[in-house]
Amino acid sequence: METIQDVQTSPSTQTDNDKLTSAEQGKLWATYVGNTMSVCVLSYMMNHVEDKEVKMVLQNALHLSGQFIKSIKEIYNQEKYPIPVGFTKEDVDITAPRIFEDDFYLHYLKYVAKAGISLYGIAIPLATRTDIRQFFTNSMDQTVKLINLVNSVLIKKGLLVKPPYIPYPETVDFIDKHSYHNGFFGRVRPLQALEITHLYDNIENNGTSKAVLIGFSQVAKSNQSKAYFRRGLEIATKHYDTLSTIMQEEGLTSPPIIDQLVTTSTVSPFSDRLMLFHKLDMYAVRVRAYGNAMSMCARHDVLAKYARLLVEVGNYVEDGSNILIDHGWLEQPPQAIDREALTSNRK
Repeated sequence: METIQDVQTSPSTQTDNDKLTSAEQGKLWATYVGNTMSVCVLSYMMNHVEDKEVKMVLQNALHLSGQFIKSIKEIYNQEKYPIPVGFTKEDVDITAPRIFEDDFYLHYLKYVAKAGISLYGIAIPLATRTDIRQFFTNSMDQTVKLINLVNSVLIKKGLLVKPPYIPYPETVDFIDKHSYHNGFFGRVRPLQALEITHLYDNIENNGTSKAVLIGFSQVAKSNQSKAYFRRGLEIATKHYDTLSTIMQEEGLTSPPIIDQLVTTSTVSPFSDRLMLFHKLDMYAVRVRAYGNAMSMCARHDVLAKYARLLVEVGNYVEDGSNILIDHGWLEQPPQAIDREALTSNRK
């Protein structure tokens, strides 16, 4: 009988000479561009951090992003594949005054590591080339280690509010009433554990996003960017309040806001292009997070709230992408052949 290791290393399963599939191209592209942005942001944070433990975590994260970029470049060069522009030193001024306190950096790293885990987790089962699978598997492993390190330091510093406790069930039971789905009429049951889990996660994400948007709205150079970030702040605040209220009505605690960790600086360390892409990227991840939450939710009232919030986030992402397109700032991801354009060109 073949073992998992046998299957992984068997010559008949090696496909490293194959061209990159659409899934591999897309995920490599997103990983490359995202990590070039991370290098800019983390390099700026490293220039200001004072707390030794926070600095150690930032160094770890910055090293990982650099390694991911290096590995993808090697794959691109091997494939004679055009290397994306991503973000460069032109998009960051590491000497600009700090806009976030040291403690914020830990919350931020948890925020972006979640996005990385989501990206790599989807890539692994879709990758068919062993070298690409190995790259994303290693990326996932290293990012999980990073988020564990972040959580350990947050807990040590007393900065992490744990998800709420609920009682252990006394017996194993089965659902026998259709009222389990109620939310608008009749008896409404308490939230179940998976619903609480995703509510907590999305509240935490919105809390961190609020702080990022406060900072970006203070330092953005153009009025258009400032207005976009202020609108994003209104959305994040509304979503934080909406989801927190659901928890509070059940007597459950929520992650606190961290707005106080934003300084009063109005000098931008980042290009408007980087900041716009950053929020576009993170709100796109929010779409997935809300979708995941809906898939684990059975109460109609909570589902309806998620559906409404999801539409708001989707519209915000679209408007942000239009701003980037208008300025010629949105890099084109790999795409399928435009047959209609080819036909038109032949006429």
